[in-house]
Amino acid sequence: MPQDSSKQINIKRDYISQRAREISPSGIRKFFDLLASMDGAISLGVGEPDFVTPWPIREAGIFALEKGFTMYTSNRGILELREALSRYHQRFYNVNYDPHSEILITTGSSEALDLAFRATIDPGDEVIITDPHYVAYPVCISLPGGIPVTVPTYEINDFKILPAEIQKKITPKTKAILLSFPCNPTGAVMPRELLVEIAELAVKHDLLIVSDEIYARLTYDTEHTCLASLPGMKDRVILIGGFSKAFAMTGWRVGFVAANPEITEAILKVHQYTMMCAPIMAQMAAVEALKETNNQEVEDMLTEYDRRRRFIVKGFRDMGLSCFEPRGAFYSCPCIKLTGLTSEEFADRLLKEEKVAVVPGSVFGKCGEGYIRCCYATSMPEIEEALKRMRRFLSSLK
Repeated sequence: MPQDSSKQINIKRDYISQRAREISPSGIRKFFDLLASMDGAISLGVGEPDFVTPWPIREAGIFALEKGFTMYTSNRGILELREALSRYHQRFYNVNYDPHSEILITTGSSEALDLAFRATIDPGDEVIITDPHYVAYPVCISLPGGIPVTVPTYEINDFKILPAEIQKKITPKTKAILLSFPCNPTGAVMPRELLVEIAELAVKHDLLIVSDEIYARLTYDTEHTCLASLPGMKDRVILIGGFSKAFAMTGWRVGFVAANPEITEAILKVHQYTMMCAPIMAQMAAVEALKETNNQEVEDMLTEYDRRRRFIVKGFRDMGLSCFEPRGAFYSCPCIKLTGLTSEEFADRLLKEEKVAVVPGSVFGKCGEGYIRCCYATSMPEIEEALKRMRRFLSSLK
């Protein structure tokens, strides 16, 4: 006789792991979910380009499907893409990776980041990160048993992480430094001379550097320095990258990790049991993205981001908010301390009262409190309307 499904099953055992219980829900997604239920709302929240993936890249994906490329690839990813990435890094950053042993294709840069820590971190190992930082970093470090150690960054220093502050946090348990520049959420970019000093610290204390360079192509009025290109650093750096941001390929889910052969092999072991491989049609589209003929598409998007960047920073300053001018990525972080509201109170009320979604700076760490993150990877008309509503909201607080 079938059981009555309406009856409650009395489960006494706790099935949820302690580590899973300790993970906080993403503060970014909280506001994104609220936004989804609102008509007429404007999102400056989620960091996703508003551009459609350029046509030649989409066409390559379509071609892959038409020709029946729907099978697994090598765990490392298709060789053609690894070779293209090797040429790309040689051309732009003067660093040479062996496509056979030093590059692994992943399902987005998020998987690359997760794999990098699961393959290198033992329980109790410490990893130094910036504050503010991308929301996933502490979790990726904690899941394999690592301990995230934050180093504060401040607007007065353009949100750069200072080598002297890193030195203060290094202990015998420190195993790695995680850097992410251009930075999400601040838009900060590190000058080469400071990166050289951090590299010297890594050598002195025998540390790894995990360098998340997903926004490497999105810099303004400055050049990006690839950490692995610094003298003597290639074998000590785990380079994380992907196609989502610069090539407007968020939904394609293609990323990569590049490191010395020993580390890449360790990462491959974890990857082959978790994800197998990135989708083949997305990998073939990524090959097309890296062709020099498509470089102009990236430059055109960057030019438009730059126009929006200048406009939104001026808009915040005109309404009386201090706002650091980002040097990279597509985020601005105006300071809202003068309102007397916490960053979460500000974001919550702005969404409910004016239907504008921003991310409270507090979700990115203690140093993010007093700021909000606003993504300008949305259309200029929407940015204009969002600024208009925010100005009205600020006036209502006086």
